[in-house]
Amino acid sequence: MPTRTTDLFSLEDLAGNDTAGDLAPRDREALRAVADWIKEFVLEPNDEIGRPGPVCPFMPTSVERQRTWLAPAHIGDGSAAHVVELMNRYKRRLLGLAPPDGEDIDHDVITVVFTDLPADRAQGIFDDVLRDIAVPSYVADGIVFGPFYDGNRATALYNDGFCPFQSPIPFIFVRHGVVGDWKFFVDEEDWLTLWARRFGEQGVRALAAELRRLPWNARRD
Repeated sequence: MPTRTTDLFSLEDLAGNDTAGDLAPRDREALRAVADWIKEFVLEPNDEIGRPGPVCPFMPTSVERQRTWLAPAHIGDGSAAHVVELMNRYKRRLLGLAPPDGEDIDHDVITVVFTDLPADRAQGIFDDVLRDIAVPSYVADGIVFGPFYDGNRATALYNDGFCPFQSPIPFIFVRHGVVGDWKFFVDEEDWLTLWARRFGEQGVRALAAELRRLPWNARRD
């Protein structure tokens, strides 16, 4: 059974009228817009992503296990410091979630949806937030954050002409780092170093498995 708390909502919660009924209308509409976007875009294949499978290969298992939660948040006139405090609180929430029986915690993810944050303000706020918390959170707890908002120009790994990080409402997800994150870090020397320290031999084996798929060691006649 999925973990349920008063301010964390699963996609199933948001699909009904009762479990999300205690939300303010603006918050409910924003969370449902993100939930629909996850189901209709993130979980689906897309020719532009540059590889087979869903836009995010991480999310189908998380959603199937009901380990994806959405939470509404307000920024008002607050600064990035306010969001830093908020994201640190949700990081602690994620770390405190009990793992489901017989399963790991790798697919737990909390998506913090900023229901009153204009998209044109999101980039500046989110950049400042991640500058403060991204590295310390990864080093200390193995936690990664992901910013999404309309106008995010970050591109897909396999197609630099496709920008899949543009959501209808600005949000930052918080999840556990996984060995496959090296694909996001391979061009960032500092981050790749942190990843290597965290995953060690497991990371080396993951890279070796990827290299075996390449023709670099093919025998020549």
